[in-house]
Amino acid sequence: MRKRFRFIDLFAGIGGTRLGFERAGGNCVLTSEWDQYAEQTYRENFKNARTHMTVQDVRDLHEEDIPDHEILLAGFPCQPFSLAGVSKKNSLGRPHGFLDATQGTLFFDVARIINSKRPKAFLLENVKNLIAHDGGNTFRTILGVLENDLGYSVSYKVIDSKPWVPQSRKRIYIIGMESGLPFDFDSLIIPSSQPALGSILHPQNGSEVPEPRYTSGKHGRVLSKYTLRDGTWSYLQKHAELHRAKGNGFGYGLFDRSGVARTLSSRYYKDGSEILIKRGNGYLNPRRLTPRECARLMGFPDSYHIPVSDSQAYKQFGNSVVVPVISELASKIIKQI
Repeated sequence: MRKRFRFIDLFAGIGGTRLGFERAGGNCVLTSEWDQYAEQTYRENFKNARTHMTVQDVRDLHEEDIPDHEILLAGFPCQPFSLAGVSKKNSLGRPHGFLDATQGTLFFDVARIINSKRPKAFLLENVKNLIAHDGGNTFRTILGVLENDLGYSVSYKVIDSKPWVPQSRKRIYIIGMESGLPFDFDSLIIPSSQPALGSILHPQNGSEVPEPRYTSGKHGRVLSKYTLRDGTWSYLQKHAELHRAKGNGFGYGLFDRSGVARTLSSRYYKDGSEILIKRGNGYLNPRRLTPRECARLMGFPDSYHIPVSDSQAYKQFGNSVVVPVISELASKIIKQI
């Protein structure tokens, strides 16, 4: 397929955002990701893509070295912004408080790249609590920089992934358009039916080719290592009961095939407590998801390679984006520009 636009992938993680924009016809011309294990997974899955520039730390990117692109993508970390005065106020050639407000944050590097390269559009993704971070000051600063300092028409929306995957995962998407026309979030096509966990779980009935790291035997049974040990299961039940007695809502999440999971987090590798699967057939102890099921829960195709340990895989998918949500956003951004 002929590539219709170029994009750069900052804070790329394992490439979920890239997958969505490649499906829309894009060509990635630069990648930045600092975590060595995420980079390992990224390289394993995009090794046949066109050779392009890669850099580990976005702060090492010099504007003159960045390839031209139509769309900038960044799932930047949320950091507190300093309001103290700083040096280098003129590095962007702007006399106002751009650097004062964002110096020392990774968002600053996203903003300076946008300012230098002037892409037609950008997509920034973050946790929904970005809006309330530091009493709302962080978000107000971000919008002020993007709209007032950089001159983009900016819109944003918190979107739950539930219509696309069996997981409640709310993330904020900030989209800037250079054209002056704000992105139309109402144009998104949202699936009308809610998928259930059964759609991403290993069927264990022989209809799926076993993946030896996660399933085995002619029926493709999930390996026993994913079942909680008696001690862990007993601890989680007692911990949940203790919180219930105090009137708190904390505790494990137990689901069957008809359920919709809680948000998969990067801490899932610890005990899997937020998403435990009932095993049925008289089995008492639930199991955690396998890394392949986590990949499916985030909308990654089964062709996606998982070259890292289970612990790293859980962290990576817990930090990733829901691919079909990104795909839908990508298709509409491309139509608008």
